[in-house]
Amino acid sequence: MDIKWIKEQTEKGNYQLKLHAVERASIRGIDPLEVKEALLNGEIIEDYYEDKRGHSCLVYGKTQGGRDIHVLCGVAYDILWVITVYEPDPSEWINPKTRRLIK
Repeated sequence: MDIKWIKEQTEKGNYQLKLHAVERASIRGIDPLEVKEALLNGEIIEDYYEDKRGHSCLVYGKTQGGRDIHVLCGVAYDILWVITVYEPDPSEWINPKTRRLIK
């Protein structure tokens, strides 16, 4: 899974939001179109090759309105799955691409 593949799947509409992602997006006021925008102009900022649930990655992208969005993605059966979405919390992120070190 790389950003080119993620963007291709997004453009083709070959992606699904897990129920958790739909619920979190709704609670956080993130529109599904903003998720799509973030995926289409995003970049992978963390890659989780060895996740016990399967390969996943964290994509950072900006919406057309300038909103910073993180999208946790996975892949199953050649479908891009959106696992969760959120705006990066400044207490956890130095900037939208750099996680704070936990001491």
